[in-house]
Amino acid sequence: MSRKILYVQAIQEAFAEEMVRDERVFVLGIDVQRAVFGLTANLVGQFGPERVRNTPICESGIVGAALGAALTGMRPCAEIMFSDFAYVAMDQIAAQVGSWRYMTGGQFKAPMVIYTLDGGGMGMGYNHSGCTEAVFQGIPGLTVVAASDAYSAKGLLKAAIRCEDPVLFFGHKALLGQAGDVPDEDYTLPLTQARIVREGRDVTVVAHHMMLHHALAVAAALEGEGVSVEVIDPVCISPLDRETILTSVRKTGRLVTAEEGRRAGGVGAEVSALVCEEAFFDLDAPIKRVGAPPIPVPGSAFLEQACYLPGPDAIRDAIQAVL
Repeated sequence: MSRKILYVQAIQEAFAEEMVRDERVFVLGIDVQRAVFGLTANLVGQFGPERVRNTPICESGIVGAALGAALTGMRPCAEIMFSDFAYVAMDQIAAQVGSWRYMTGGQFKAPMVIYTLDGGGMGMGYNHSGCTEAVFQGIPGLTVVAASDAYSAKGLLKAAIRCEDPVLFFGHKALLGQAGDVPDEDYTLPLTQARIVREGRDVTVVAHHMMLHHALAVAAALEGEGVSVEVIDPVCISPLDRETILTSVRKTGRLVTAEEGRRAGGVGAEVSALVCEEAFFDLDAPIKRVGAPPIPVPGSAFLEQACYLPGPDAIRDAIQAVL
């Protein structure tokens, strides 16, 4: 059985259920007791301030403290309030968190989650509206996932908390109030397996977060025009589910990637490189990538919408181009 809950509620349930299941699990971050975006709402009342720990405004300290706790047997979940602020903790994330299993020949592991929120569209301005997941896709030892609906948000977060290695979990601010069907029973989702959200035969679209929902809307509209679009949610930004993507492209012969983050060096660039290396002669048209331009997110909400954020029209244009 399942019921419909909000994306933010799915994350709340994931934390609460895992904290009940495993007393080693705890949350730390800036104002997690107050739960600015609601992700940790009501947890401090249920589990107390020892397991829901407010921290100073210091992202490198948050991640460093979580790493130390993980290395000594705990299961920390470290919140970075806005994904843009992950850059502040870059040394800890890129040079430390993912390296311990390698550096110690498997003697030490870092079972921890760093969770954060991507996304623009709400006029929050520069340094509060970016999508940074692509920056971390080349760092060894890290699993990087993006949750695009309530079902995947809960299932992926629970799996991340149980994982024996560090996981970066990216949600999206604009999806927090979106409702979706979530099972009543306990469940987890594979961290590294993509989802075929809509089957099609003419073109493959790989998209996550808000762009997944835009892609599904465009696919539904194009169906009335006789175009069959296969839509894949990559789920795992790193490592990519190679087989699901390649199998789809070999079937359709065309590929469009769509992401809210900047196109240069983005998730779509890595997907495109994979397909060019492994399935080039299966392509019937050049690959098209949809993404943001190579500029900072505008501080003006009007400019953000008018000249930065990609949307359904860009996806539709790309699909028509490859057809």
